[in-house]
Amino acid sequence: MAPEDDEPVKPVKKRRAKWLMSDRITAGTGVLLAAASAFFPWYVFFNEEKFGIRTVPMDHTRDLPEGPGRNVFSVSPLALIDNDDKSDEQPLPDPIDNLTTATVSSLGAERDKGAPAEQQPFPGQSGFRLMHVANGRALIEDGSGMYMVRVGSILPDNSRLATIEQRDGRWVIVTSNGQVYRDEAAGGP
Repeated sequence: MAPEDDEPVKPVKKRRAKWLMSDRITAGTGVLLAAASAFFPWYVFFNEEKFGIRTVPMDHTRDLPEGPGRNVFSVSPLALIDNDDKSDEQPLPDPIDNLTTATVSSLGAERDKGAPAEQQPFPGQSGFRLMHVANGRALIEDGSGMYMVRVGSILPDNSRLATIEQRDGRWVIVTSNGQVYRDEAAGGP
């Protein structure tokens, strides 16, 4: 036989895949799970009262059932007592044990640290100069730094600030020693 004698063959048709019922159920379940996992966080967000943490109200007392008292062999300051007024019995004595059983150490107790910083004198005798005045306070400077002072504050020369006033358009401070310091930022002598 010659190759020309071959019979032509029809092309193979691609068969359309048939979905089995189990495949359809599996695919449907996957779609439903995907939709539920996308929807559930929003449901929780809009219904927070159903999913939030619930706190249980706690009372510090509880009512005991009515009836005769029992013999108590161990009394504790934390023992439960009946707070209901329906009882005809006498009120119980103070549940606090007045017997001293321990001492309190003084470790960690605050000690007197001296006068506040505004009341402490500046170290050493030194001169200072007035830099600026604002809002009833004066900024002064000496060799060790700048300080904000007000009337009554101790100054670097161990005197107190008596007044802050304006003279001839310039701020001045007057000390308890009677010395007058002029604002040097305004210029002049």
